[in-house]
Amino acid sequence: MIIRCWGARGSIPVSGKEYLKYGGDTSCIEIRTGDEIVIIDAGTGIRRLGNRLIEEKRFEYTMIFTHAHWDHILGFPFFRPIYLNRTRINMIGCPFAQESIRQIVSKTMTFPNFPVKFDEVSASISYHESCMERFSVGAMEVIPIVLSHPNQSIGYKFIEDGKSFVYMTDNELSFKHEGGLDYGSYLDFVRDADLLIHDSEYTEEEYGMRRTWGHSRYKDALGLALDAEAKRFGLFHHNQERTDAQIDEMVNSCRQIIEEKKSELHCFGVYQDMEIIL
Repeated sequence: MIIRCWGARGSIPVSGKEYLKYGGDTSCIEIRTGDEIVIIDAGTGIRRLGNRLIEEKRFEYTMIFTHAHWDHILGFPFFRPIYLNRTRINMIGCPFAQESIRQIVSKTMTFPNFPVKFDEVSASISYHESCMERFSVGAMEVIPIVLSHPNQSIGYKFIEDGKSFVYMTDNELSFKHEGGLDYGSYLDFVRDADLLIHDSEYTEEEYGMRRTWGHSRYKDALGLALDAEAKRFGLFHHNQERTDAQIDEMVNSCRQIIEEKKSELHCFGVYQDMEIIL
């Protein structure tokens, strides 16, 4: 599978010279598997992904949502393929507090917040409200897990040809929100993953005032990767105030811990336009 990041930022998109390396767009991940295109979350990064898909003349996708917080759906109205009648989208997610998956995406286009009505979208969209059920996209198996996050969220494990990619954004490892699981459950889920991308929003100092907000300290996420013996770990959902230099410091801190533990874990900060092949 080919994994591309179109947005790695959390909470709100940012711009400026201090954010050039890791990017300012919010969460959006693309997976290419065989002839299938899978899009995870519709943060602002989905705008650029849509432009590329149109250039490639690709108009059929599976779109998976982790949850309905703004930074994961904000880009949907700016995803140009939805305005083309040749586009076909198979939309999957758990509605949680919302009535349906359709409501999750349609509310981004409600008056007076957006001038185009959702009913005016030309794409053909099919909705599949799947919470804890496994499913497949082509030859790739997809396994969900509920995360520890306010209003709830879902993480996913993608398995193809013996390789596994675990995506756990918006997960607070040191606080159990309603519906969330204990650490051991997440450890079992990540065990031996070839790639883990996990919420790493806070430093130890920041977390004291933000406990229960639904995000992890980066060293907690690193600890999960180490305990699970994952092969690669990417820090994700970068805080909106976090500069490139500060993310570099977090990555270097993780690498020092990895070296001290004599682990072979490869650690990096996930950045916009990054591509990983498993």
